Amino acid sequence: MKRDAGREREKKYFSLYQRIRDDIESGKYGKNTKLPSKRAMSAEYGCSVITVQKAYGMLCDEGYITSEMRRGYFVTDLGIPAGAGGQKRTVPVSRLREPSPCGDGGLEQAVWFRTVRKVISGNDGRLFVKAPGMGCEVLRNAISDYLARCRGMTADPAGILIGSGSEQLYETAVKILGRGLVYGIEDPCFRQISAVYEGMGVKICRLSMGSDGIEEKDLREKKFDILHVTPFHSYPSGITTSAAKKYSYLNWAAEKGSGYIIEDDFDSEFAPPGSPVQTLYSMDTSDRVIYINTFSKSLSPAMRIGYMILPPALLDEFGRRLGFMSCSVPVMDQYILAEFISSGSFERHLSRVRRKAAREER
Repeated sequence: MKRDAGREREKKYFSLYQRIRDDIESGKYGKNTKLPSKRAMSAEYGCSVITVQKAYGMLCDEGYITSEMRRGYFVTDLGIPAGAGGQKRTVPVSRLREPSPCGDGGLEQAVWFRTVRKVISGNDGRLFVKAPGMGCEVLRNAISDYLARCRGMTADPAGILIGSGSEQLYETAVKILGRGLVYGIEDPCFRQISAVYEGMGVKICRLSMGSDGIEEKDLREKKFDILHVTPFHSYPSGITTSAAKKYSYLNWAAEKGSGYIIEDDFDSEFAPPGSPVQTLYSMDTSDRVIYINTFSKSLSPAMRIGYMILPPALLDEFGRRLGFMSCSVPVMDQYILAEFISSGSFERHLSRVRRKAAREER
């Protein structure tokens, strides 16, 4: 009961504060006007003197009025434009509709939530520390092991950078490589690629797609410094780059000397069983490929976690340009995903999705 009475008093003095404030802003009490005494105000509004005192105190704190010893309370000059008194900005208020439940890419939620419970129950305070700039070691190690085990890719965990989705990783690549370069992109390409690059203020060069990848003429004759490609199932064309074309990309980077290839590998984990896709990263012998992949397609669109593998030569550049920043992915999410991968649940999930896709294609 005492608590309820206290809340009621708070409502009274706040309501009185709002009323007097509105009267000041509307011009009812002009600048330098003396406000009624506390006793007169309490009688006018049917409240206690203490309620008026608290309301006047709030108005003083916010600069609406000033208190002068033995004279009372006076309205300050707020500098309200002529004719603007009482005008309030009105904002239409509506309820946003939540999306209807939809498919999650085949992720077994029961398995995922078991993983969540296991991580939460066994990691004490490690889930509540600041994330290292390149991401938590536990997730970088898990990704490195997975790539070696299932993709035939050797990736030093020290070179794996965790980020929140492909768009953020594209931006990170620009911040590391520089805005003063020209970025060559497939034409057509996933629209977010060009949108992010243009949003970052860099120049892009559109490279026409042939039946097996970028047209050789564009690759040789157009001028660009960085090549961004999606070798497997490029969207929206659906083209998969041939082995010969992949070597053309790598030769371009080697001949240019300062060029890098950004390999956007969003879909290759869904290659048919028994048909592993060789990545540019695994074919590269000159450390000119920056590999990007995410878990948005392989697990769920809600999974805003991805990773980038940086060549050794760019690690110092990352430290110099971005080393002061924390990883944008919450530590708890990183630990959960690391456990999901290390336990084999991720590989079982991929196998199940591939089998389902194969049945549907028959």
